[in-house]
Amino acid sequence: MQGFKFARNVVARSVALLAIIVPAVKATAQTQPAAGVKTVLLIHGAWADGSSWSKLFPLLEAKGLHVVAVQIPLTSFADDVSATQRAIALEDGPVLLVGHSYGGAVITEAGNDPKVAGLVYVSAVAPDTGETAFGLITSVPTPIGSELRPDKSGFLKLTPKGIAEDFAQDLSAKEIAILTATQVPTSVTAMKGEVTAPAWKSKPSWYIIAANDRAISPDLEAAQAKKIGATTTTVSSSHVIMLAQPLKVADVILDAAAKASK
Repeated sequence: MQGFKFARNVVARSVALLAIIVPAVKATAQTQPAAGVKTVLLIHGAWADGSSWSKLFPLLEAKGLHVVAVQIPLTSFADDVSATQRAIALEDGPVLLVGHSYGGAVITEAGNDPKVAGLVYVSAVAPDTGETAFGLITSVPTPIGSELRPDKSGFLKLTPKGIAEDFAQDLSAKEIAILTATQVPTSVTAMKGEVTAPAWKSKPSWYIIAANDRAISPDLEAAQAKKIGATTTTVSSSHVIMLAQPLKVADVILDAAAKASK
């Protein structure tokens, strides 16, 4: 009899405990944020660094996104892809890769990582298998070509005239001066690195065309956007859209983050 009472008490306590635990678990599950893209990795292009994305940080973070500007060394294509892969590895959950200019080639290769949910190309190259950033850009010549100066180590820099007239012609004189002083020499080897497995073939993509681009032909940008099947936006801007039209670039990234989550 006593054993029966003991068993009955144990059962009663268990039921009472479950009555407390189950609702708590349900509440926890209901308050968990929905899975989706919460992290955006920004990959700069040639003759630039991570600060070229400075105007986007407050815009994207205000919408709850975690934003990281990846500093690629511009020493070789393999080095730049590796730097991006390391940045992806440090993040939890799905990420959105955003590449500007040459950075488009980098995200095309690095975007095969399972964590990558989507790709955003900002006046960028989007090479196919065996293609290079250099080959694509020079296939449709632009005014900036005559403003590149090589050094003895195989790195290229832009002349002040090239930055002011062909790279960032719609920025203020102060911003142009900063870009000129901080530009990072870019290896010809990096620009000639071949893509082996284009991530845009398996990941959703978005593309922003710079209608007034004098570094990469707007016609080439439009052709690439069409080829990769990207959701496309055209903006009246120089090559550095993220500095000239940050609000419009932020809108595309926010749209991509929301839709790549689904």
